[in-house]
Amino acid sequence: QVQLVESGGGLVQPGGSLRLSCAASGFTFSNYALTWYRQAPGKERELVATISSTGGSTSYANSVKGRFTISRDNAKNTMYLQMNSLKLEDTAVYYCKVVGGRSWGRGTQVTVSS
Repeated sequence: QVQLVESGGGLVQPGGSLRLSCAASGFTFSNYALTWYRQAPGKERELVATISSTGGSTSYANSVKGRFTISRDNAKNTMYLQMNSLKLEDTAVYYCKVVGGRSWGRGTQVTVSS
């Protein structure tokens, strides 16, 4: 059974950085592309970034391009999201997901506030 566990969220000031992690189990991690989504209060869940199965290809939402970096370590079954130059509007619960999959983790809260 697919399990996705997000971690690394927290409270950070505008301009700060956080690194999120997504630990995966229950499937062959290296075979699948993965994504990060986020959901802010009162808003729909939105796609933040995608990474191919090998990590050789990535894509980003325009709102985070140049500030966030998605990566993965297939030996550790873990995906990451390095978030720099954080803005108030980045406040959300962040989730990881397998592309084409149906399972969601519980998410990790990121709060950007002064």
